[in-house]
Amino acid sequence: MKSIAIIGGGVAGMEAAAKLSRMGFSVTIIEEKDQLGGKLMQWHALFPARRPSAEVLSNLKKQVKLGINTILNARVERIEKNDDGFAIVLNHNRMITAHAILLATGFDIFDASKKEEYGYGIYDNVITSVDLEKAFSSGKVVTAQGKTPKRIGFIHCVGSRDEKAGNPHCSKVCCVTGVKQAIELKEMIPDSEIYMYYMDLRMFGRHFEELYKEAQVKHHIQFIRGRLSEAFENQDNSVLIKIEDTLLGKPLKMNLDLMVLLVGMQPSGGIAGILRDLEVEKDADGFVKQTDNQLAPSKTNTPGVFAIGTVTGPKTIEETISEARAVTLEIADYLHNKVASRILMNENYSL
Repeated sequence: MKSIAIIGGGVAGMEAAAKLSRMGFSVTIIEEKDQLGGKLMQWHALFPARRPSAEVLSNLKKQVKLGINTILNARVERIEKNDDGFAIVLNHNRMITAHAILLATGFDIFDASKKEEYGYGIYDNVITSVDLEKAFSSGKVVTAQGKTPKRIGFIHCVGSRDEKAGNPHCSKVCCVTGVKQAIELKEMIPDSEIYMYYMDLRMFGRHFEELYKEAQVKHHIQFIRGRLSEAFENQDNSVLIKIEDTLLGKPLKMNLDLMVLLVGMQPSGGIAGILRDLEVEKDADGFVKQTDNQLAPSKTNTPGVFAIGTVTGPKTIEETISEARAVTLEIADYLHNKVASRILMNENYSL
């Protein structure tokens, strides 16, 4: 039986593992955390329909319960290529072998403290979109002082489309995430004022535009095209921001009870050693390079090594699951051709 090692136990890894196992392959998921789920565990509800993330996570976990070997708290120390595939050395002197490897290690969330001018980690009432999701999960959104915020501002593109931050790419999902969260806040705190400060709104997905219109028309969320230049903390712990309204061509000042930074996706920094051992190339943005974006988006430059999900760039969960299902055929085709080639070589040798 051909074996496949999947490095990463998030959405991509779980979906691919379930499908590959049903196809008759021996599948092992290697996950560095103490449970499966990845970044999905940090989210309360998913756009655009605001489906509970716990529901999606539960369905994915059910699929990987049977017939799939899962190794948790596992860190890949090194990987060695051989004629038959790969030898993967894990922490605590464990080793597994595989005929193919699937990279599903996801992304890193941009560290908002690197944008010091925004005050994250300095001012009490500056939080990130990830922090806000945790607050939604707790059922209550309050300031650091325990008060209900009345004026809330969202800052788009924090750590994305930013040359200085080293991330020139668009993170793709931040705009719709901000709109979803603004609606949730308005429903939770009906008398609040909510402002969205954006560069460009990129509502690319189906039903995303409807969500944007709902935010404007039904919930009266205000969208201001402008970039935050500075933020200061007032004596009452509110946040004073300076922004230029680029549509009106006027500078703005506003006090916020709570400022939310919509942090983007960036390449995972924890897989540098894996990519080096496998000799897998990265693209200009630092994500794993796809050999052919249209025809073979999951193949890397190293035979037998495939990559799916946000390890190759920002994606939605829907796109990630579609990739996870598609890669099963690519891996099966690769392993089938490899076996056929070996049989042919043996036959020629015996002649």
